[in-house]
Amino acid sequence: MIARFSLTAVALFVLVLLGNPVNAQLAEGPEARTIRTTKAEVVALAISPKGDRLLVGLNKGAELYDLESGKKLVTFPYNEDGGTTAYYVAFNENGEFVVLIGHSGKRVVYDVKTGKPEPSLIQHRWVPDPRAVKAMGLDMGNSAFDRFYQQAEATHGDYTVRTGKHGSIEFVKEGQVTHKLEYPESKDQHHRAPLLFWEEWFITGTDDGRVLFYTLR
Repeated sequence: MIARFSLTAVALFVLVLLGNPVNAQLAEGPEARTIRTTKAEVVALAISPKGDRLLVGLNKGAELYDLESGKKLVTFPYNEDGGTTAYYVAFNENGEFVVLIGHSGKRVVYDVKTGKPEPSLIQHRWVPDPRAVKAMGLDMGNSAFDRFYQQAEATHGDYTVRTGKHGSIEFVKEGQVTHKLEYPESKDQHHRAPLLFWEEWFITGTDDGRVLFYTLR
């Protein structure tokens, strides 16, 4: 089992979180833990404000998991403007609601307790506004088949972490690649792995529904 968490973390498909500098073995494999979602592509991640739940954006909506047990709690469908992928997922400040945003920038908010969508966004001022969503690269002009709006990199201390084909991940320091995480079993060359640093963990996801936890060294 994974240790109980207490800090807030929100995952953008490009997530930047500054931490203490770590050595060249930052998040080196093998993974310390795996949560298996529905067999779908993992494209976004977010940790709840209480640090007890994991929200996983998939190419088929999103799913909520208990972080300690790995048990699935709720499924949140997403089907807007011809797309079913939740490229951005986040919790509100108390973890009672979540937002899913797809390729076109369409925002859908769900009540975590009921699992039902909210009829209006007016009272949800925490949700990224249209300008912020467009800045993420999520816009009505996008095709559901495009992938350029998936996250490309994140930073942690002195490192830049980049995702490439088949969800491979490079750790770069001072312009040099120190090491890589690769997934030979990945079948989708267009998959770009989500990049989430949180507490002592680096968390990412694969195109077959696995959420992988690596210990930061």
